[in-house]
Amino acid sequence: MFEAAPNPYLVPFDGSFDLGDAATAPPDDAPGKKGCKKRLEDQIDELRDLQRMLYAHDHHSVLLVFQAMDAAGKDGTIRAVMSGVNPAGCQVSSFKVPSSEELDHDFLWRSARRLPERGRIGIFNRSYYEEVLVVRVHPEYLGGQRLPDRVPLDQLWRERHESIRDHEKHLARNGTVILKFWLNVSHAEQRERFIARLDEPEKNWKFSSGDVRERGFWADYMDAYEDALRATSRPWAPWYAIPADSKPYMRMCVAEIVVETLRGLGLRYPEATAKERQKFAEMRALLEGED
Repeated sequence: MFEAAPNPYLVPFDGSFDLGDAATAPPDDAPGKKGCKKRLEDQIDELRDLQRMLYAHDHHSVLLVFQAMDAAGKDGTIRAVMSGVNPAGCQVSSFKVPSSEELDHDFLWRSARRLPERGRIGIFNRSYYEEVLVVRVHPEYLGGQRLPDRVPLDQLWRERHESIRDHEKHLARNGTVILKFWLNVSHAEQRERFIARLDEPEKNWKFSSGDVRERGFWADYMDAYEDALRATSRPWAPWYAIPADSKPYMRMCVAEIVVETLRGLGLRYPEATAKERQKFAEMRALLEGED
């Protein structure tokens, strides 16, 4: 079963994660914008080759989970990091407000239906973690879920964390490599990005007044994120708290983690058996004998 390699942004597995220690800006010795873009390009090239091998090897699937506050850069990061991957080997799922059908199932059901098969990379733009993040900040949403038992909210979040851990461990045991990225944007940077959406006509479509209202719950969201990351970062399903105030640095970091993980899987192209090689020789002879 896959286990995460050390990384400066890896969330500890012992529940000791302190959100106050999580950086939102790159370190002082980080590459500049051009350096980050160059390193990202190198990672994209390698990821292209690794994805082909993942598909051919057909023993693992990869699930990339992205969670963040609004305007942290999830969409752009997914687009940038996966820009070189064959679309046939990748699928992106975005999870918004649950439908009535989805509400008639447990909270993991709708995402379980979109898990990637072996050989493919699946990307969750938001995920089942919304059920311990936005629903925790707005517990009134539970009213629409028609849960069978009413338990204290603290107990409910603990139980959902436990369900997530069990779910992810089951997936990992069966060959799904899970990498979870929290794109950690600062309160101040989010404000600047919202203003840019208002000031730049080509970004107006991104703006939502609801996003601004949610800023009023910032502290509640941070508490929910800290608790979720503490409870569910495990060696087989690690969280990475990636600084998100610099988009080039954030994208580079995500790409490097994905590539390093795939390198460590021992991927290889299938080798032909002796019987298959004999058949190849026969087919070659037929092809070369054509007029």
